[in-house]
Amino acid sequence: MPTVLESWSPAARRVLPAMRAWRMAFHQEPELSLHEERTREKVVAALRELGIPYRTLQGSNGVVGLIGADRPGPVVALRADMDALPVTEQTGLAFESKYPGRMHACGHDVHMASLLGAASILSRSPHPLPGPVRLLFQPAEEEGGQGGAGPMIARGCLEDPRVDFVVGQHVEPAVPLGSVGWKTGPFMAAADKFRLVVHGHGGHASTPHQGPDAVVVASEIVVALQTLVSRIRDPLDPVVVSVGSIHGGTRDNILPTEVVLEGTVRTLNPTTRAAMEAALRRRVRSVAASVGATVRLQYVHGYPPLINEPEATRTVARALVQELGRDHVVEVEHPVMGAEDFSRFLERVPGTFLRLGVGVPGRPASLHSATFAPDERALVVGAATLAAAAEGLQGTGR
Repeated sequence: MPTVLESWSPAARRVLPAMRAWRMAFHQEPELSLHEERTREKVVAALRELGIPYRTLQGSNGVVGLIGADRPGPVVALRADMDALPVTEQTGLAFESKYPGRMHACGHDVHMASLLGAASILSRSPHPLPGPVRLLFQPAEEEGGQGGAGPMIARGCLEDPRVDFVVGQHVEPAVPLGSVGWKTGPFMAAADKFRLVVHGHGGHASTPHQGPDAVVVASEIVVALQTLVSRIRDPLDPVVVSVGSIHGGTRDNILPTEVVLEGTVRTLNPTTRAAMEAALRRRVRSVAASVGATVRLQYVHGYPPLINEPEATRTVARALVQELGRDHVVEVEHPVMGAEDFSRFLERVPGTFLRLGVGVPGRPASLHSATFAPDERALVVGAATLAAAAEGLQGTGR
């Protein structure tokens, strides 16, 4: 276990008891996307306790706090997501979820408690930062479609005063407890989804020659979609096309009139994203037309790719090295094909998204698992990381 955890950031260690209490309160009463009313109340109560001005957003469960509103320097926003997942917890924690089928299985309880800890550090520091710090508590990150960042942005969370930089973080079992991961450029993928209805002739299974068999056509489409990845894009430009759901038919001797496919397309490059959609549409229609079938395709854009702005990211990385030590600030080698609603903030404001290490040797962990239980010492690193990131970006003077 990294003994340096015991010596880092005295300010963050002092606020650990409060962060522990906040995290436990969030964890025991998890709320799903778009239903974070009780969680919002807890965030508001904590900000009141810290003496930090805040506002809630009409039509959203989001909360925006502001430290040092009258300071003339750059405005840095720090973000934490609030929602839980539809998972029944199996951690055995003393503060396990009270509600079957609802759990903070993605660490958002840690994110909120860490942001409150950073807010405590920054609001009570004897050396105030030269500019304001905005606290963004964002709902509905797990919603997967519109998400919660877009509605918050539409309701002015990045304005008055206008935000210059934005920073977020996410717990990561692949990064050791006590370390933080960073990367410039594309870091997480865009996540689009499609729903495809294949229309065939239908009828008795003994006479498939009477018309296109929707099951066979759907099967050919699934295989054909894989060549979109292997044959039309640069092999150094990661793309994932997966069909996760196939539904059709009622019994073995009846050919269905339609089969429904649902899947996802993941890309890191906006140009590739547009090209993959166009290619998928062409491929689906050509396969169906070749056997006389028809298709109805719905293609929905989800979260955009998460792209860390290089200068801001390197500035934050340097600040973290000063705070945590070089050995505990890790440059992540490869992006991941998962998606994150934080990408919508980065479309509008330069900033960076970090990986907060929660990995412990001998204790396998996986996000979205019923047994996911990050070590509470990650709260110290999480709070210190956000506070140091704000300090580093305030020092840029941009």
